[in-house]
Amino acid sequence: MKRSVLFLIAAMLLTFAAQAQGINGSRNAIGIRGGWGAELSYQRYIAPENRIEGTIGVNRYGFSVEGVYQWMNDIPSEAPGEFKWYAGAGIGLGDWDCDDFDKGFSAGILGQIGIEYAFPKAPIMLSLDYRPGLYFAPEFNFDWSGFALGLRFYF
Repeated sequence: MKRSVLFLIAAMLLTFAAQAQGINGSRNAIGIRGGWGAELSYQRYIAPENRIEGTIGVNRYGFSVEGVYQWMNDIPSEAPGEFKWYAGAGIGLGDWDCDDFDKGFSAGILGQIGIEYAFPKAPIMLSLDYRPGLYFAPEFNFDWSGFALGLRFYF
């Protein structure tokens, strides 16, 4: 009985792992995302068309920690690499320190839309996206400055 249960669990885990392949068969990507600030970025596929992205960065307000759930879609192309577009939603936390607004802990919700290209012969991915935020703390504010370029190494 124990062997059957272990075999079933192992088969389920292998099936999930096989389905959760991302760019060129990779499940992870790490790199930088830069626009109005600079962020370290980590992405992990959790299903064939879904991934999560976490960032830690500095921007014109202070620092931020953000997490976004992304839905991935292929862009048909004759190019040798992989083109994808994605959209997602998440949360952002950090420190808000701007002369125009109250200072302090920041918290809000984020939206994201972008495109990316993965090179076929090198584990490098380029992205261009927009991630605006609606912040509730320290005061209600919409941050429109979420445009960024990304450079990541996928593995």
